[in-house]
Parts: sequence; structure tokens; C-alpha cells
Amino acid sequence: MIKPTLFVLAAGMGSRYGGLKQLDEIGPSGETIMDYSVYDAIRAGFGKIVFVIRETFAEDFKNKVLSKFEHKIPCEVCYQAIDKIPQGYPVDPKREKPWGTNHAVLMGKECIQEPFAVINSDDFYGKESFQILADYLKTLEGKQNQYCMVAYHINNTLSESGTVNRGVCQCDENGYLTTITERIHIEEKAGQIVYPDQDGQDVVLLPDTLVSMNMWGFTTDYFEHSEQLFHMFLKKHSEELKSEYYIPTAVNTLIEQGTIKCQVLDTPSTWCGVTYAEDKPQVIMKINELIRKGVYPERLF
Repeated sequence: MIKPTLFVLAAGMGSRYGGLKQLDEIGPSGETIMDYSVYDAIRAGFGKIVFVIRETFAEDFKNKVLSKFEHKIPCEVCYQAIDKIPQGYPVDPKREKPWGTNHAVLMGKECIQEPFAVINSDDFYGKESFQILADYLKTLEGKQNQYCMVAYHINNTLSESGTVNRGVCQCDENGYLTTITERIHIEEKAGQIVYPDQDGQDVVLLPDTLVSMNMWGFTTDYFEHSEQLFHMFLKKHSEELKSEYYIPTAVNTLIEQGTIKCQVLDTPSTWCGVTYAEDKPQVIMKINELIRKGVYPERLF
């Protein structure tokens, strides 16, 4: 059985690198959130880790990040850049950032030949989520157009420090994703989870509403589909300064076309991340609690 690959979106770390939240120490031995993701992926049965970063900090990344665990699991690095797009599309020279999460995924095409997962580098997803995702991806060997997404209960993804934005999922009777709708400024208010509608009126979300935290599983045909959709995106948006090509946009389009099916995998895990600076102590507290329960060792690598 082929082991799936974990693809980690880390290009957003930027050139200032060491001062960014992706490398904040949240574990007792200096571990980052990304270290916990790699640890969870290894024990869930992933066979390789691929990171997409910016080439400007490649040397630092290899020395400060890969050196921790490349002896534990095969690792590869690919690079995202503004100019890594198909020829023939005009790009505004004032553009400062690459083209979003699904552009980042396209950078991994040459590194990945097996079913693969995609995660953010700065989100703590939890042990159970990696196991659920790995187990599903192992069933996809030799298959095409069958994707999955790990979905969290909205009440397990809130921040005590402010509002959050989440992709609210709709599923059919068989648990396949039908659409993701981005909802912004979600918060707990008077004992309910709400977001404002266009008129500023609160809309209530049930605590077990399923949301996307950008934890996906794909078969390799996703690269071909994404390239075709990226051409369509660039025809409309290549000269814009800040437009981005996102994973949910591509997946929604492929579902609407009837090209793919995306199984929604319900997880009991509690997500956490440093959305706000004030969130960091809560993340540290959660990690320490999991260590006390024996979920993680005091030192990962």
C-alpha cells in the first residue's frame, strides 16, 4: 500500500521568517505548531512531507525546520513565487504576494505522485484529524476524482480573542460536500454562535455546524484540474494586485461541474491557532494539557 503524502502550505511565512507566528515556540522543548503536525502525520502513517515555501528563505528553512525531523520521514521542498504562472498572462509589476493557496498547491505537482493531504503550517489540527485523513487517503490508491476534507464543529474552532472567518460546509445525504460558503466575523455572543448577514443582523450557527479549516485530501488528478481552472482565473484576474486562487474556489467549481466528489470527514478534534497574538497562551495551555494526558511527549524530535 502506498503511503499518502502531507503537503504543508508554508509560503506565507515570508522573508522576515524568524519573527513570524509559524515559528513561535508553543511546546515545552521549543516546538512549533508545524512540528506537532509533522509528528501527528508520521504516526498516522504518512510517508513523506512536502513543504511549499518562498525561495528567499530556503536555506533558513532547511537549517531551522527540516533539520528537526528529516531523519524521521522523507522531506521535500518546493517554491511558490509570483512569476510561477503559465506564460501569456500580464502581471502587474506592483503585485507583492503570490496567487493564494491553490497556486501554492500547484507548486507540488512534480513532487507528488500519490494521494496527498494539504494543511496550513500554522494551524493545530489534532491527532485524530491526521489519523482520519490518512486512513481515508490510503483507500484512494489508483483512484481519481475522489477527494476529502476534514471538517470541524464550529464550536471547536472559535477564538476567545476575537471573531473568526470560516468556510461553512453543506453536505448531501451521503456526506459528500455540495458547497463551502465563507462566513466572516463569527463569534460567540450571549451563548450562541453567530455571524452578521448583509444587513448586520446576527445569523445563528448551531455548535455542530461543520466548517473547513483547510485540511484537504486529494488524488493527483487535482493538479490537472487546478491547472485548467488557474488558466480561467488568470484570464479574469491576472492584472489585479491582490486577487488569489483559493482551494475552496477550485473544489466548489469541480463539484458544480460534476467532475469530482469530496467526502466530508467529521473530526472530534479541537482546532487551535494563533489568529490573534492573545491566542498564544491558550494554544500553549492546550499543548501542555495534551502532554499531561500522554497524547504527546515533552520533546517531539
